[in-house]
Amino acid sequence: MERAVVRVSEASLTLAEVRDLLEAQVCWASDLSMRVSAIGAADLMSDVLAFGQPGMLLLTGLNTPQTVRTAAVADLAGIVFVRGKRPDDNLVVMAQQANLPVLSTSLTMFEAAGRLYGALFGSGRTDE
Repeated sequence: MERAVVRVSEASLTLAEVRDLLEAQVCWASDLSMRVSAIGAADLMSDVLAFGQPGMLLLTGLNTPQTVRTAAVADLAGIVFVRGKRPDDNLVVMAQQANLPVLSTSLTMFEAAGRLYGALFGSGRTDE
């Protein structure tokens, strides 16, 4: 199985930059200047537990309490819900209690991951 985590070493993004790149709404965040150390994309929380790393920003379409619990246990930097998924009030309260920033974007997981990768490492295209 391939790992879907991009480690951000020298290049990094703040949550505010993530918000702007993904045209996302902030559902809750205490500090948008926080930098993320990695970006991962998964809908299976077992993959997040197996391959995630502390400080990782999670892109997911799974809009359930298990997502917030998993992110808290894995010490993730935050959650971005994709495909227009919006957390309900209970999920936002859970995220606040865990101090986990939560954003929401209408982009697909593929497009969101691509935009973040492009911002961090360039598009990789040779025809530009």
